[in-house]
Amino acid sequence: MLMEKNFSKKNPLDVDIRTALVYPNEYKVAMSNLGYQIIYNILNDREDTYCERFIYPYLRSLETGSPLSDFNIIAFSLQYEEDYFNMVKILNDSNIPLNKEDRLKGKHPLIIAGGPCASSNPSVISDFIDIFIIGDGENILNELFNNIHEDYDELAKIPGVYIPSINNKVKLQVVNDLNNAYTCKYPILIESDDEEFETIFKDSIMLNISRGCSRGCRFCMSTYLYRPKREAKKETLIKYCKQIREKFKLNKVTLIGAAVSDYTKINELINELENEGFQVSVPSMRIESITENTLIKLKKTGLKTLTIAPETIPLLRKRINKEIPDNIIFNLIKKATGLGFNIKYYFLIGIPNETQEDIENLVKYIKKIDQMKKNNNAKMSFSINPVIPKPHTPLQWIKYDFKTNKKKIKYMKKELKNINVKFSSARLGLIQYILSCGDKNVGKLIEKTIQKKVSTKEWIETIPEYNLEDKLPWDNINVQVNKKFLKKEYEKLLNNQTTPWCEKNGCYNCGACTIEKN
Repeated sequence: MLMEKNFSKKNPLDVDIRTALVYPNEYKVAMSNLGYQIIYNILNDREDTYCERFIYPYLRSLETGSPLSDFNIIAFSLQYEEDYFNMVKILNDSNIPLNKEDRLKGKHPLIIAGGPCASSNPSVISDFIDIFIIGDGENILNELFNNIHEDYDELAKIPGVYIPSINNKVKLQVVNDLNNAYTCKYPILIESDDEEFETIFKDSIMLNISRGCSRGCRFCMSTYLYRPKREAKKETLIKYCKQIREKFKLNKVTLIGAAVSDYTKINELINELENEGFQVSVPSMRIESITENTLIKLKKTGLKTLTIAPETIPLLRKRINKEIPDNIIFNLIKKATGLGFNIKYYFLIGIPNETQEDIENLVKYIKKIDQMKKNNNAKMSFSINPVIPKPHTPLQWIKYDFKTNKKKIKYMKKELKNINVKFSSARLGLIQYILSCGDKNVGKLIEKTIQKKVSTKEWIETIPEYNLEDKLPWDNINVQVNKKFLKKEYEKLLNNQTTPWCEKNGCYNCGACTIEKN
């Protein structure tokens, strides 16, 4: 049974634009996404619009039980590439033509897509989508909806709006001042006795303390897509939490951001929230910016599990520009387990030029970390995933090696069989890579999945391969970091050279801070 509070209630007959906000993943994932709730609130703030939620696999809205075909606009929130499969399934099962050309033949909803996947490489799903929102929706949606009845040539002039049929050049839009960023004044509150609806941040204020990251880990799309790092003032954040608690009696705060522990005044923020009587939770933190003082404060607030990402062995950490010395990692583990924390670790395989010897050393490394739990009876778990090259990163010119990754996973499973390790499959990594870095021809395979399982052979035949001078499918999407900088990072990757953090070592002219912003 599911009960919700604070969802929008309007009469559909009283509005001009009915919008279906579709999250093509399960409920507990959708409602744990702060961006999804922000967009929902923004659209329902409009008097001319009623925005209702659709969450996979359900084909009727949560608000009124209406089918998708009743709506003027269908807006997809795309956070994960694998959600493309659910997206086309939802449309197909709702009897809405997948191809945008076919939708012109009848009276069908306009289809919009936004989110990091849509922003980074819209070409893969361009056959299905009429309009893409590139970047933070807060900066784009109201102007788009104000002009939604204009022709595509006019809509393409709106900053952050990409229209595949025009293939216009577009700049990714970001919220520069987080102190004046949109905040959810009416977060949806959930009560349920069914695990299907148990959200990750249940009964918690999702507090967006920062956006963007400039650390420059070469495999990470978010560090290039949403530069530079922007922070809200501590006073602004605490004021918001107190307002929400006063209205809705929420006493737990979850800190949200691309690099939460890089927040300039993280200890002061946690301390003041604690003094105000809040319990603070942090989903994940960067190893090098976690202090013992931070750990102590987090422990006092009730946090039980720390999530960190050593990624790999020291040599390969340098290659991917995440050069964290082992002594810092091991000291953190000792302090965290000594304080009674359980720890979840994330590791990568398939880093460019990685050898079998590197994999063997990684196995030894994980075993060494796992042994550290014995002193304090801490619980440890490990997640190991293939590196997925992403658009707008130095790895965008690297080809995913399915066969080699498959062998590495098989070897590691055998060697780590007595340790709590979860592996992502090499096949899933292959599919993620094609969905991330493919072109519009991948849409045919996505559509095919509605009727049957696409074979691994078919996916392999679609693997993209790019050279440094090739035109890329996402070149019309300007994310502000220039290709010249990415090429330098690519060369440094191959030569095991690092690029120290620009916030401490000065500007590298990547373009994010100097490009003209709309």
